[in-house]
Amino acid sequence: MIDETSKINASPADEAPQKTLTPAAKRALTEAQARRENYRAKEAALPKEIGGRGGKEPGRYGDWEVKGLTSDF
Repeated sequence: MIDETSKINASPADEAPQKTLTPAAKRALTEAQARRENYRAKEAALPKEIGGRGGKEPGRYGDWEVKGLTSDF
């Protein structure tokens, strides 16, 4: 038996009205967006590894992760 209750779509009328943001909150969101764009630009500028395992740089946190198992190197 399939539970159909989890497939109910919320109508737009059910949505709560959005709160107005303070100037500090707007500034923080703008700064966060700029940091994300800067990070993505730096990540795109890195040379691509040929024949590598794919994905993000495995040494970015000082460890190596494969299939959910982490080992230090």
